[in-house]
Amino acid sequence: MAANFKIIVLDDDPTGSQTVHSCPLLLRWDGASLAAGLEHPSPLLFLLANTRALAPAAAAERVREICRALAAALPAAGLERWWLVSRGDSTLRGHFPLEVDVISAELGPFAATLLVPAFLEGGRTTVGGVHLLQGQPVHETPFGRDGLFGYSTSYLPAWVEEKSGGRIPASEVQGLAAAKLSRACGDGGQELAQWLAGLAAQPLVAVDAEQPQQLAALARVVRASPRPVLAQSAASWIRALAALPPQPLAGADLVALRRRGRDGEPLRGLVLVGSHVPLADAQLASLLAEPLCTGLELPVARLAQLLEAPLPGALLACLERDWLVELGEILAGGRTPVIFSSRGEFPCTSLAARRRLGDGLAALMARLVGALAPQLAYLISKGGTTTHALLADGLDLAAVELQGQLLPGLSVVLTPAELPVLTFPGNLGDPGTLRQAWRLMEGLESCS
Repeated sequence: MAANFKIIVLDDDPTGSQTVHSCPLLLRWDGASLAAGLEHPSPLLFLLANTRALAPAAAAERVREICRALAAALPAAGLERWWLVSRGDSTLRGHFPLEVDVISAELGPFAATLLVPAFLEGGRTTVGGVHLLQGQPVHETPFGRDGLFGYSTSYLPAWVEEKSGGRIPASEVQGLAAAKLSRACGDGGQELAQWLAGLAAQPLVAVDAEQPQQLAALARVVRASPRPVLAQSAASWIRALAALPPQPLAGADLVALRRRGRDGEPLRGLVLVGSHVPLADAQLASLLAEPLCTGLELPVARLAQLLEAPLPGALLACLERDWLVELGEILAGGRTPVIFSSRGEFPCTSLAARRRLGDGLAALMARLVGALAPQLAYLISKGGTTTHALLADGLDLAAVELQGQLLPGLSVVLTPAELPVLTFPGNLGDPGTLRQAWRLMEGLESCS
């Protein structure tokens, strides 16, 4: 493999770096930001496109904009090799196949488009073409009933046909079986290399994955091939393709990134919960049972009325001032504020209205935290749209540096002001994981 290479990940929300470390995450893709990201010594560059929060046309336009910026920046970067990954959700939510279609049109052709939704670290596997969450077909879980990105099958070829509106028939989706990947672990990948070399017309290939070594075997073949490959994947494929060394910072080192005041006094942290999937509800309830955590609920029904009003600014500003006072009192009392939107999925009149509400809530949370950030030790942000708004708008950042994972799938990024932010996907963990993450960041539990 070329020594000078880059894996460029277009991430549809800010949680896709949950298996890797020591790389930049860009929230902007102007020429200077891209040049700095491409010059970074890491083999990985994440571009936080946040397209899952956008309507289809807007998502396509953003991906197109990023691809054209990359086309302008890549020649000057002097890379010997590069690969592209469209990072999507391990529970099959997102703008597929729209995003890979745009990437292919702008930066293709590619030898193949690999569909690799497995996130092994989070219990998401693909067996015989069927995508599973902890052994259950994922369409049978609440994620399959998502109001924006729901689906009715976990069999990936049929899922592709459904999501493409029949444009890509299930019969045209190739499968890469676990048995072939397992054989590659022992034969050096010769069979896989011959298979890849024989592909024509950029087929879509649904990849089985139950073990990390299966993805590692496929990654070795892809890295050695002279033909570039595009992937629509969750986080495990990125880890396999990058073949990174072990994470340099252990859990205790990540906790030690907590900021202190000017005189060395301990500061308090803050938790944001924007995700409203049932798992997030359970995690929030567990966290709020902690005596040192105090919740601030943002009333979604009331805010929905305000956001749809002709002039919402003055009323929102008044509410925000009151909430900031309350949050300041919680911090001054030595407790952790937990800001969350009221639970349940608010009924909206249209998908566009739902997106406007989601964006408005995320922006509100971001403004509140941005005002408090200078006095915080750390942040925990749960939910992709919430986290993107926090980083890009509330903290006004162009980039952050990924440090590594505190717990499986939970990444710590460091801002230029050295504020650690734990990014927490909405769909990850068990009911106690958010509470555990908070206790670790507070030093109430030791990292194993």
